[in-house]
Amino acid sequence: MRKGSVRTRAALGATLVVALALVAAGFLVVAALRGGLADNAKLKAEATAREAAAQVTDVEAAKAKEVDALDGDGPTQIVDGYGRVLGASDHLEGRGPVADFDRPDKKKDADEEGDDESDADEEDGPEVDTDTSTEQLTFPVDDDGEVTYDKDDIVGHQDFRVAAAQSVTRDGTPVTVYAGASLHDQEQAVSSVTRSMLIGLPVLLVVVAGVTWLVTRRALRPVEGIRREMSAITASTDLARRVPEPDSRDEIARLARTTNETLAALEGSVERQRRFVADASHELRSPIASLRTQLEVAAAHPELLDVDGAVEDTVRLQDLAADLLLLARLDAGERPADARVSLAALVREETAQRVGDRHPVRVLDPLADGEVRGSRGQLKRVLGNLLDNAQRHAEGEVTVALRTGADGLVLEVADDGDGVPEEERERIFERFVRLDGARSRDDGGAGLGLAIARDVAERHGGSLTVSASPDLDGALFVLRLPLAGG
Repeated sequence: MRKGSVRTRAALGATLVVALALVAAGFLVVAALRGGLADNAKLKAEATAREAAAQVTDVEAAKAKEVDALDGDGPTQIVDGYGRVLGASDHLEGRGPVADFDRPDKKKDADEEGDDESDADEEDGPEVDTDTSTEQLTFPVDDDGEVTYDKDDIVGHQDFRVAAAQSVTRDGTPVTVYAGASLHDQEQAVSSVTRSMLIGLPVLLVVVAGVTWLVTRRALRPVEGIRREMSAITASTDLARRVPEPDSRDEIARLARTTNETLAALEGSVERQRRFVADASHELRSPIASLRTQLEVAAAHPELLDVDGAVEDTVRLQDLAADLLLLARLDAGERPADARVSLAALVREETAQRVGDRHPVRVLDPLADGEVRGSRGQLKRVLGNLLDNAQRHAEGEVTVALRTGADGLVLEVADDGDGVPEEERERIFERFVRLDGARSRDDGGAGLGLAIARDVAERHGGSLTVSASPDLDGALFVLRLPLAGG
């Protein structure tokens, strides 16, 4: 992956999100501004129309053109019920009723436009909806934005909001007052805001992209340090090295700590593997050397062949190879079988087969009923290893009990030996460990039996611990396994 690609993607992503948000906000602002200004124009037109309508009530129809409201800035017109224009502002002087004016979407024929009222009445145009108080119309304007119908002065057209108000003159003539307010300010304001957004948006996006890139670069700087150190560790194969941990408490600091924990676990695993290989080589060397010596002596002096010793060394070598093979499978993550195993039947079978033990094995009845899930062969190996260990260290008695515990079945193997010192109770489960002192009368064990037993117990979801036996004053090994579900 190209260096800096994460920073680039983060900057582009943030810029895109901000751009979308700003565009959406811009549309909302422009729409709100346009609507607000249009409402203001509408209110202005309605106010002018109401003002003119109120003034009309004080004059006669013939003098409607003298109403003060006709002198305002916007186009204003007073029309009677017959469509005759009684009064108009300068903008609409000489024009027909506003109701007959063209709408914005229709073209005006300039050649047919005249200066008198009859010509204006002949112009085509949609009528203003009498049910609507306001209507938007387009009037021609000059270069000052004033409404004009002089061909020489027309430079464009503007939209107006025109309001209609009903009234009655003093002499009882019903009239309609039309007053318009220009929408030019609205259009200019919207145009100005739009231009400002179009200019400011790219600048803001550049700032957002730059700030995001810099912030992301600073945030990812520790990641680059972790990467460099991991690359150096890989090149040097020195697992004792550790990646730098930032002082912050963010995700990167947690990543660094987790990486160091992984390196520590890997270092420990590699160290255990080296120790295992060295110890296995040492343990294999002794029976192989002894067996070779006996064979060489037998080859030179057949009468001196110690068949029993050769067989004993061969069996020891075979057992050690089997132990090493099982440990290798367990280390490789081999999962036990999913069979249902009766521990009570397994205890009876194993104890019945141990006819050559130095000390009798006493089974404490009753044995609890129940089944566990796992490999029958591996569980039998666990029980056998525990009994072998008890036989090596017992003074005269070994007991086996099976009871139901709170979390499953509990198998207990006890002996009347010297027991295990409390400070050594975890160490005896390490591989190739044999204690000194009272339990040093190991008659050939390689120190793998208890390690295998605990590994198998944990693979079956259980545990194996050792404590002092309350009945025999020796060692008590307790194997706990969960009951098989239905």
